[in-house]
Amino acid sequence: MKHAEDIIGKAHTAPFYKVANPGDIGLDLPDIRHGDAVRCWVNALAGFQKEALVGSARSDNVWRLVSDEGAYLNGHDAAPCPLSFLSTGMVASYMNEIMALAKQQGVELRKLRLIQNNYYTMQGSMRKRTMTGGALPVELEVQCECDLDDAALQELVANAVHASPLNGLMRGKLPSLFTLTRNGTQIETGDAIALNAPVVGDPSGDPPLAASSDLSLIAREGMSPTKTVAKGTAGSATSLTDEQDRTLNPGVICTLREDGIKEIEQHLYSPHGSIFRYLSEEAEPAGGQGRAPDAVSYISAGIAFCFMTQFGRMASMEKLDLSHYSIVQDTHFSLGGASGGTGKAGTADPVETHVHLRTSEADDVARDMLDVSERTCFLHAFCRTDLKTRLKITRV
Repeated sequence: MKHAEDIIGKAHTAPFYKVANPGDIGLDLPDIRHGDAVRCWVNALAGFQKEALVGSARSDNVWRLVSDEGAYLNGHDAAPCPLSFLSTGMVASYMNEIMALAKQQGVELRKLRLIQNNYYTMQGSMRKRTMTGGALPVELEVQCECDLDDAALQELVANAVHASPLNGLMRGKLPSLFTLTRNGTQIETGDAIALNAPVVGDPSGDPPLAASSDLSLIAREGMSPTKTVAKGTAGSATSLTDEQDRTLNPGVICTLREDGIKEIEQHLYSPHGSIFRYLSEEAEPAGGQGRAPDAVSYISAGIAFCFMTQFGRMASMEKLDLSHYSIVQDTHFSLGGASGGTGKAGTADPVETHVHLRTSEADDVARDMLDVSERTCFLHAFCRTDLKTRLKITRV
């Protein structure tokens, strides 16, 4: 596969920004079922580059984000990979709940720092249709200085993790739901579970405009340090081989800046890739100022970006005609048990995705594209797998 055009790198506009005209872009946000509802539209650019508009119904904030891949998918590394968005949103959500619960209990957590590692697997053959993505338990290390004894601190952190809205996607098994549209006409799904709801199309309003900001929301910081990962990979096009048995490992480090914004440093250990620095802040209804994307916006974007990558990967590996593709994805979360004051574990509904394909391939091939993309998507695997977060507390 040749390198596609670097649309993100050549663009004259900022790659990441808060949308100044959310009411004009045609991204109608879903009704809130629980605490928040997030709609994410993702559009294929070139190669594995994608752009997204991510809107929260609770805050009405909409963010423009982009994603790319590194050498392992013959990408330009012009923006973070999809998995890093979910890792960033997850660790930001954990930070929200830990800080909120500590405040409620009158506990001071000094020098607080979170280190998180996510692990995913890809096994099988694309040609034989046995290739399947998987998700493994998450590792979270909480570093802090605190006056609580070990048992009390462990309990606080464990309760905060369960309070995260992401808990709803991790615990239990939530198979995702889909509609499938080929060349403007809805067709039946195959193995993918059908969503019983009207199709939601691409936004048809004005182009998004960037709100003014002095912040660099996401920035590349060089290559990640090397780390030994069992079945890890590095090198060009390693994610495009037909037979695979590999483990992926994005890691993130989250700290709180003096201005209240969370700073997340993302490392991609396997496949080996770049460091990206993210900023995250909750929106006004959640007690923040909305100066950077909130946790659920990053989480939702990560799922959507990862799913989109699988369509491009399959089309490339199988040499299928797929001239354009996009999705509209809805995620429904509860408020955080601590940050939202519910006092309960976080919950979520199954992810709902409307897939739009432009292709000369037959309906059955379009259905196969959806089925393979769902099956190989690491983050849809994350949702349909009952996962736990393994905690480690380190006093500093």
